[in-house]
Amino acid sequence: MSVEVGSILQGKVTGITTFGVFVSMENGVSGLVHISEISNDYVADINQIIHIGMEVKVKVLSKDAKGKLSLSIKQAEGSVASASSGDNFKKGKKNKEPLDPFEEMMKKFKQQSEEKIHDLKRKDKN
Repeated sequence: MSVEVGSILQGKVTGITTFGVFVSMENGVSGLVHISEISNDYVADINQIIHIGMEVKVKVLSKDAKGKLSLSIKQAEGSVASASSGDNFKKGKKNKEPLDPFEEMMKKFKQQSEEKIHDLKRKDKN
């Protein structure tokens, strides 16, 4: 099954880092939800909002040439994530001003850099 940009999918949190969470979808595909895409509110500690095993609804923001998926919880319709324990987090305001091209470029650069650092750390552990 091919995952398309803009798709809304259900997934399960499989990993938490300081810069985001990794989500595995039903079709075996996984991706990263950057900390800035978890909530419209400021997130100081992801662990206070999300935990491993939590079911979340995500929107596919992008797919790079290597097949890495960039996901968003806050942009998924009805962006309320729930776990079997009933944990939910608040939906923020949906009407945000769009980023200017430079800010958008910097956001993508930061996300790619953090993903590369995560990949390097994972390789060092093996």
